[in-house]
Amino acid sequence: MSANNALHIAVLAGDGIGPEVMAPALEVLRKVEATTDLKFRFTDAPAGANEYLATGKSMPDSTVRLCDEADAILLGACGLPSVRYPDNTEIMPQVELRFHFDLYAGVRPARLIPGVPSPIVGADQRGIDLVVIRESTEGLFASMGKGVVTDTEARETLVITRKTSERLFEFSFRLAERRKARGRPGQLTCVDKANVFKAFAFFREMFDEAAKRHPDVRTDRLYVDACSALLVKRPWDFDVMVMENMFGDILSDMTAGLIGGMGMAPSADIGDTHAVFQPCHGTAPDIMGQGKANPTGMILSAAMMLDWLADKHGLESAAEAAQSIERAVDKAYADGIKPMEFGGGNGTADIAKAVLAAL
Repeated sequence: MSANNALHIAVLAGDGIGPEVMAPALEVLRKVEATTDLKFRFTDAPAGANEYLATGKSMPDSTVRLCDEADAILLGACGLPSVRYPDNTEIMPQVELRFHFDLYAGVRPARLIPGVPSPIVGADQRGIDLVVIRESTEGLFASMGKGVVTDTEARETLVITRKTSERLFEFSFRLAERRKARGRPGQLTCVDKANVFKAFAFFREMFDEAAKRHPDVRTDRLYVDACSALLVKRPWDFDVMVMENMFGDILSDMTAGLIGGMGMAPSADIGDTHAVFQPCHGTAPDIMGQGKANPTGMILSAAMMLDWLADKHGLESAAEAAQSIERAVDKAYADGIKPMEFGGGNGTADIAKAVLAAL
């Protein structure tokens, strides 16, 4: 935190609908600033596909420096399907930031907001409130850009390390304990494929070791295929789930689908010193500039940022502000806001206005 106690936030609005959903999230944070003792300093920085087209780099060094110095990083969405590196992979500064700042814990909450449709029968009565924790720097993604392709075969390498896994599990158990203190079950499920791969057996062994250090947390172990089947039948049985990068990439999109889709889903990539907060959705160039984008995931990502800053700096008012943003979102939907992806008529401006009014 800077000398005047303002929290310095690096703002990377990105591409496509990124800037469109970022604007309401910043409005919400400014309203928080006006009604609490919290102070923010926002600094905009370029990153993404448009930056790559203009300069040949996904992020200038000045953006990386800003992210390093800031208290937290708020990211819209980056990349465009039509803009690629020479090896045909997409421009993804959000992934580059994970590796640069060692943001090993990808935190993907999936909470069904009252009034939002879920494809799961009974979810509106039973509720869904779970968190996928996706290891974000290794697993199959450790091979990113390093795969070997010949005429006859392609190989990618999955990497699981003790250093990262032990930190990941400590983070996961702490989150389960915090959720238990807030009235959730506080159960942690390890999701793997330990019956087939040695790497996942190693992953599970380290989970079991961590479980002994946290005897108050109920634990479970599931193979990823069985877990997928249970998630679409009884998602209300899950609380916190921890898994390897690629499994987390897939299951976090699946759990977002259970709560109304990617527009509703916030996320964070957290390390020991830095954290990036962004919605789960992409840049959606097909609806860019039309006022249709749902800013809920971005607004809830800003709430996650406040909760993390509260934990990091001992700021009780930031934790309270995070909860007040969540309550405001709940009220906006309970009062009948219906985004366009649900067949409703409410676009970016309507949703932002409803949340601000509820706040």
